[in-house]
Amino acid sequence: MTSATDRIAITPEEHASMTTTTETAPAAPAPPAAPDPDEQRRIRLGGVDAGTVRTNLGAAAGSLALTWVLYERVLPFSGAFGFLIFWYLLFLALSWAISRLQWDVRTVRERLVQSLVAGSGLLVVALILDQIGYVAFRGAHAASHSNFFTQDMRHTATLSPITSGGALHAVVGSLEQLGLATLFAVPLGIAAAVFMSEIGGRLARPVRTVVEAMTALPSIVAGLFILGVWILTLGNQKSGFAASLALTVMMMPIVTRAAEVVIRLVPGTLREASYALGGSQWRTVLSVVLPTARPGLVTAVVLGMARGVGETSPVLLTSGFTSQMNADPFAEHQVSLPLYIWNYVRYPSTDMVARAFAAALTLMVIVLVLFVTARLVGGRRPGELSRRQRRLVARDLAESFTHPSDGTS
Repeated sequence: MTSATDRIAITPEEHASMTTTTETAPAAPAPPAAPDPDEQRRIRLGGVDAGTVRTNLGAAAGSLALTWVLYERVLPFSGAFGFLIFWYLLFLALSWAISRLQWDVRTVRERLVQSLVAGSGLLVVALILDQIGYVAFRGAHAASHSNFFTQDMRHTATLSPITSGGALHAVVGSLEQLGLATLFAVPLGIAAAVFMSEIGGRLARPVRTVVEAMTALPSIVAGLFILGVWILTLGNQKSGFAASLALTVMMMPIVTRAAEVVIRLVPGTLREASYALGGSQWRTVLSVVLPTARPGLVTAVVLGMARGVGETSPVLLTSGFTSQMNADPFAEHQVSLPLYIWNYVRYPSTDMVARAFAAALTLMVIVLVLFVTARLVGGRRPGELSRRQRRLVARDLAESFTHPSDGTS
């Protein structure tokens, strides 16, 4: 009887034949490869390439020529302002058409938005440069003489030469009034911002409503308020101090709103870390929140100062006008640069008008100095260490490695 092992046994020749057949059997055909999807074109976001520059230059040249033909020769229009608007609209249309011949719709749309944004920025810069250039052109004749910054108008009449008189008393008055207003408005504004953002409560919403309403308050209303309360009711005379009170009313809501926004940007984790270390609320605000928000607070202060330095109507109602130097803001009338400009620009004499424009140029320089100072002081991001703080940290680390404490390696 044959066993199951004998029935499945194979000879060596059969095994070799089976191995050869298995090795030489053709491989199964591979499944067809899926078609590769169309390669997506990468779009470069931001920046300017050569194609964009050539397209914009061509569209600008073509739209300029077409605008000159249509606006000046065909259509019954005239004027530089309308010419520029017509040119800009034709530039956008030609830029869209030329770009559509080169790129897809999404890329063309992005390039068109870039042109709109860049055009808006250039328009703003052009308007600012035009104002500065016009004021500098009209006031350069008076500002080029040193007497403008060293004399007052005490001995200067309407027909006096340009070498007589200046705006020294107005510069001193503006700086003193702005300094006093800043001294009053900054602590009050920052305190109100801390109250609304850190303390809150039932009074936070009414205070915020009043501050927002004061932000849109006409400047002459602030002057009338100080005139009615400080001068007419309390019996005080017009002075630089009264003008600084009116400027305080104008500056305080600006400082408060800007400071509140900056304080709310401070991360809540910093407050929680201070509370976890046992710090009280006032200590957290004083040592953590305000130092972290210091760059933004500086910007808020400078914004308020820029608002107050150019006000005319509050100063006109509260400080009076004088052509003499008065360095005491608490007694007698005191003039400022905006009031100086308002008074002398109305004169029919060209030299008086030139003095007014020179004073306006001086006021622009003061505002520019304020904003540059804010940029330098508040350029750091919230929480970023200053150079001095980084040097102190580096010195402490070096000392800790040089002289390690006991029990450390």
